[in-house]
Formats: sequence, structure tokens, C-alpha cells
Amino acid sequence: MAREEKAGLYIHVPFCKSRCAYCDFYSNAGLTEDAADRYAAALLRAVSAAPRAQADTLYFGGGTPALLGAERLLRLKAALAERFGLTEDAEITLEANPGEVREEELRRLAAGGFTRISFGAQTLRPDLLALLGRRHGPGEVFEAVEAAARAGFSHISADLILGIPGQAERDVRADVKTLSGLPIDHLSAYLLKIEAGTRLAERFPEGIDGDFQADCYLAGCEAAEEAGFRQYEISNFARGAAVSRHNLKYWKLAPYLGFGPSAHSFYGGKRFYFPRDLEGFCEAENPFALAVGDGPGGDDAERVLLGLRLCEGVDLTKTQAGFAAGVLRRAAPLERIGLCRAEGNRLSLTRAGFLVSNAVIARLLPD
Repeated sequence: MAREEKAGLYIHVPFCKSRCAYCDFYSNAGLTEDAADRYAAALLRAVSAAPRAQADTLYFGGGTPALLGAERLLRLKAALAERFGLTEDAEITLEANPGEVREEELRRLAAGGFTRISFGAQTLRPDLLALLGRRHGPGEVFEAVEAAARAGFSHISADLILGIPGQAERDVRADVKTLSGLPIDHLSAYLLKIEAGTRLAERFPEGIDGDFQADCYLAGCEAAEEAGFRQYEISNFARGAAVSRHNLKYWKLAPYLGFGPSAHSFYGGKRFYFPRDLEGFCEAENPFALAVGDGPGGDDAERVLLGLRLCEGVDLTKTQAGFAAGVLRRAAPLERIGLCRAEGNRLSLTRAGFLVSNAVIARLLPD
């Protein structure tokens, strides 16, 4: 790892009050104070055994990490800052659900160095929230965002889900327009994917019409731009410089360390992860030793695969010359039909290309 390249840190908190109908992330419904204390202690043991690195981003995801409460989150943040020398300008992010945060807690977190908060709004239609199994209503989204702004968070993001059965393009546009009137500077808009084993998979075994989802995606992108958000990644939009520095590390092949069951890491040119085993993680004297190797990472194919998620695309001069030439050769027919664009050695996908990114990238990479 280059001396100047800082790592990102990810803490997975596998607890929610209930499981949403579409979710297949590793999480457990219900959280007692004893369980929260036990998990925080296991995280601290894992952190103390991890390789030392310099870090400039820290992301608490889940699950619902806000459920740990400000005191535990600040204790974890302090331990991570000491172990990894978090820079003064470090981006420290917390995911939270509307209706499950109190302004007093938010003020403590902001005062303690948390700079960014991401709320899972998902949609502002109450019937669609119910379909998704969300616990909050639209009013709680507004209240949570305003409370975070008053608390002093530098950046506030809202997540939306697009292409929900029963949703219309006008709903997507209305959601973006309404949210843009709140003190947020970042939007994430993800197409709904029906995952096997979820409640939505039982209700919609035939899946969701692709053309319908494409229309919702394009409507969301256009509405975000009209509201002053610049798209910088397939599903992410920012006002000004409010991009997620932590997520950019994933897409640009920067090193990162993940902690907690199901958390993944890319460090020292290798990928590894923790098994989906909360009890095993909490019982282990050294939870970091549970990490399972997942092979090498960071090759040319992976650089293209991840870099093409970004609107700026990928700089092929960072790959081997023969590999780059092959990618550009295969890109030529795709560029003619408007799915990608090549400008010198930089290759990027168009918005039409984003809609079929998996297929386009498969065509670009060698067999």
C-alpha cells in the first residue's frame, strides 16, 4: 500500500428492530442492552488485533448501527481513532432509520466527531413503505433530517428505493423533489432487487419488470439533477463536494478494513471477510482471527469492474497495456450503440449503460 494511501474502516452492526421485506443483509431482529454491550466488546477486541493502518474514513453500517446508542458508538470511534490514527478531517458516517433516532443522541454524535449521517427513507408513499416492511412514515423522515441538521452533521444523505411494485415515475420524481427541499446534500437511489428468501420474493416470485424499473431509474436520475444533485456513481448523487469518500474507496480499489459478522476487507492486496456468525464473533477471544481469506484482489479486471460504477469511469492507464487495449477494442461496438464512451484511455458508461451495467462489463472483460 502506498504510504500516502489511507484506508477506510467499516463497522457492521447486525441488529435491527425488525427485518424489512426486501432485506438479505446479515442482521438480527431485536437488541438488548446486554447484547449491545457484548457486541461492542467483541468489536473492540477485533480492532485491537487488526493490522495497524492509517485511515481517513469510518463507516458504521448495518443493520441499524444507530441502535447501539451514542455512548457505545463514541467509545468505538475513540478506539478506532487511536488504533488507526484517524485524520483530523476524517469522514465518519452513521446509517440510521427515521423514527429511531433522538436529537439528543444526534447532538452527542456530531459533537463527538461524526460528520455524516445516512437515513433510509426508501420512499415517501406510506403504502409502499408498508409493502417494504419499513417501520417509519414520511413525517418521521422529515423530522429525522431536520433533527440531524440542527444537531450539526456536516453532511446528510437520504436513501431511496426505485422500481417498487406499484410505484410510478411520478412518485419517484415527487420523492426526489420533496427530499431536495430538506437540508440534505446527498441522495442514494437503488433499484429494488428481489432477493431469494425474502418476504418480497414470496410475494413477487416472478420478479419485477425491467422496463418499468428502467423508467423509474431514469426518472430518479433526471429529478435529482433538476434538484441540483450531480450523479457521480450508478446510484449516488451529491450537491457540491458531498460525495461519500468512504464508498469511493470501494470503487477506486483503495484499502479498507471491515469488522463484524459478514463484513469484508481489502487490505494488502488480499480480500477477506468474517463469517455470518454473530455468536461466534462475540464468543471469540480474538474475533479478528475468524476472518476468512477470499483470495487476492485489485487486478485489472476488478479495477474495470468497480471503476465503471463511477460516472468518471476508469483510467485504463492504471491497467496493463495489453489488457487496456483489449477492453477498448471490445468497447468500440458498445460505444456505437450508446452504452459507453471512450475518451483516450478513460472509459465510462453512459446512463443507458448503467441500466445494463452487468451485461456491458461482462462484454468488456476478457473471458
